[in-house]
Formats: sequence, structure tokens, C-alpha cells
Amino acid sequence: MTETIDRATLIDLLSRQWEAIDALIAPLDEQRWRTPSSLPGWTVFDIVAHVIGTESFLLGDRPPAHDPTRAKTDVRTLPYVRNETAVLNEIWVDRLRPLPGARLLELYREVIDRRRTALAAMDDAEWEKETVSPIGQVTYGRFMRVRLFDCWMHELDIADALGVRVAEGGPRGEMAFAEFAGSIPRVVAKKGEAPDGARIAFALTGPLARTLRIQVAGRASYVDAFDGPATVEITVDSGLFVRLGGGRTTAEEHVDEITIEGDDELGQRLVRHLAFTI
Repeated sequence: MTETIDRATLIDLLSRQWEAIDALIAPLDEQRWRTPSSLPGWTVFDIVAHVIGTESFLLGDRPPAHDPTRAKTDVRTLPYVRNETAVLNEIWVDRLRPLPGARLLELYREVIDRRRTALAAMDDAEWEKETVSPIGQVTYGRFMRVRLFDCWMHELDIADALGVRVAEGGPRGEMAFAEFAGSIPRVVAKKGEAPDGARIAFALTGPLARTLRIQVAGRASYVDAFDGPATVEITVDSGLFVRLGGGRTTAEEHVDEITIEGDDELGQRLVRHLAFTI
């Protein structure tokens, strides 16, 4: 799941992803902007402020100056801020929070237009250049697939908060899911403590239906087929699977939506320890 990423395709999908977020937030009044989300401490407004902050950072911008009329927040003391990436995220959110929703929408559009221009101007050498990202040192192109996943996930967060449904499949969802799924074998082995020799199948239903087969042989990795019967098969909707991996909900809240066949103890442990995103 680390295939070469076509630059034109990914830039187009990023642009479409930003449009999808715009479509969700454009009709909001001030009250709806401040709807709480599943992300600790963040409203719909804050999610959009976070997207603005990250894309602004990639443009070389610094966070706005602190408003001296507001009490200063030490973001490092917030219980959900656990690393330096989260510190930077929270600074941007905190500095933008005093804006009205209508102005945040304007700012979102301004920043996204600048990002589209910057991406269109990049050449192949810049796209392949190694850069620091939330997943370590990777090419800029791979970093942009991480950005697609992050923005896609936040589209789902906004939709869930507002109580509306959005299309989770299609080209954007497929590429975002590929980025997400690349971490699942490591999560299964490390957090789920799948033992050596385990053969784990996640049978996903819904808009991103597929079967993910993971075999543990020294390390956990995807396989096309098992060399024996599955140790456990977990059937779950793809949307719920992504939300579990994103730490947006817990398996305990969805016991009737998850089916486990085979080693029940291992299956229960895996679905309860899927969360891995920042």
C-alpha cells in the first residue's frame, strides 16, 4: 500500500477534498459552526481552523498573533495535546477561534486557493523531495497523501457532528483509505498484541468494502491469501472501522455492529485497540 502516487491525480483529489469540506461548512450559521465534534475540545469551527492552520503552515505562514484582550491558553496543558504536532495544531486553532464563522470560511477559501496555486506550480523534483511529515521523513508527494487522508477524515468528523451523511467511497475515499490502511498491520501487532502465527481478516462492508488479510510472521503484514484458516475474522462497516482507527468512537459503543468469528478474545482485543491516529 505504498504504491507510487501520481502527482496530477493526487492534487486533483486534494482539490476535490477541499471542495467537499467547503460544501459542508458554507451553509452554517454561527451556532452550527460551534457544534461540538467527536474530537476532544474541538467544534466544527475548530476542525476547519485546524485544516487552515496546517495548509497555512505548508505555505510558510505563521499563526496569527495572540489577541491581548483574551486570556492566553497554554495549549501544552490541554489533556488531548500529547506531542509537538498537536501543540502546533492547537496554537492555530486557539488563535483563529475568536473569528466569526463567516470570516473563517473566507479565510479557508483564501488559504485553499493559495495551496492549489502552490501545488500546481510544483515540479517533479519538488514532489519527490524528502520532507518532514507527521509520519516521519517521506517524499512531499507521500505527505500530500497524508494530507488527503487527514482532510477526508475531518470531512467525516464535520459531517458526523452536524448529523449529515456524505459519500465515503469513491476516488477520494479509496486513496485516503489506502493511507489509513497502511498502518493497520503495525497497530494489530503492537496495540492489539496479535501473537506470532495469527491470521487476521477484517471483512469490511459498506462504501469501502474489501477484506484486509494480515498475517503475523515475525512481523505483521498484509497477504493476498492465508496459508491456513483465519485465526479470527472481524466483520465491520468500513466507516466504523475508520472511525475506530481514528479514535472517534470505541468498539464498546458498537457491539451490535461488529461480528467476530474464530478467536473471540483476540478479536475483541483488536477492535478495542485500533485507534492510532494523532
